[in-house]
Amino acid sequence: MILSLPPPGKNAIQIGVNTSMRLPPDLFVFFKDLSKNNNKPWFEKNKSRYEASVREPLLAFIEAAGEKFSKISPCIVADARKVGGSLFRIYRDVRFSKDKSPYKTQAGIHFRHDEAENAHAPGFYLHLEPGNVFAGAGIWRPDSESLRKIRKGIDGNRKGWKSVVEDPRFAAQFRLEGDCLVRPPKGYSNDHPLVADLKRKDFIAICPLTQKRVLHPNFLDDYMDVCAGGAKFMKFITQSLELPF
Repeated sequence: MILSLPPPGKNAIQIGVNTSMRLPPDLFVFFKDLSKNNNKPWFEKNKSRYEASVREPLLAFIEAAGEKFSKISPCIVADARKVGGSLFRIYRDVRFSKDKSPYKTQAGIHFRHDEAENAHAPGFYLHLEPGNVFAGAGIWRPDSESLRKIRKGIDGNRKGWKSVVEDPRFAAQFRLEGDCLVRPPKGYSNDHPLVADLKRKDFIAICPLTQKRVLHPNFLDDYMDVCAGGAKFMKFITQSLELPF
């Protein structure tokens, strides 16, 4: 599904335009080939290709995004380090998995809040996988205390939460996804007007993209505009967690 971005509203966050940064088409071809050859000998033989088509272009993308995120929130970090930064490592943790394939067949970028230390923290996300490309915002798998705070924030500001998720710009781009409880969380009844959202275990908003859209020369500006469309959602989540935005 291709989503077109709505024109910025009167109060929309304005992001710079005409930033040309074309990601190489081989990025997706590389991951297709890797999915068919997910083994160390093949990867070592093609490591220079990984560097040229995946890691180096994405690190450049991260660095360029860092110059623009201040217009959305000064609290979002774009870390272009090769290890330990915004770009997830390609090596899988197979210690507790039945699938022992050593490499991930997608690239993930997480622009985290500056007071966060891991993937289970509020931030903006970009997922690049053949046939599965999307931007994300919010928090995935928050701990129990963070969940309690977010639910309290929703319950205590019901009108504010509805204004965020029903905002035309947000609703045109994003959909809420993630796991949910079967029953309402402790302290909330099944007839609560926002019970469906209170049952959420993840507070993530997903904007589907396409490979064609990602490979456009102006995708950096496009992505930043998507993030701007999710800024109110991110602000609600982070402020519920008693973090600045």
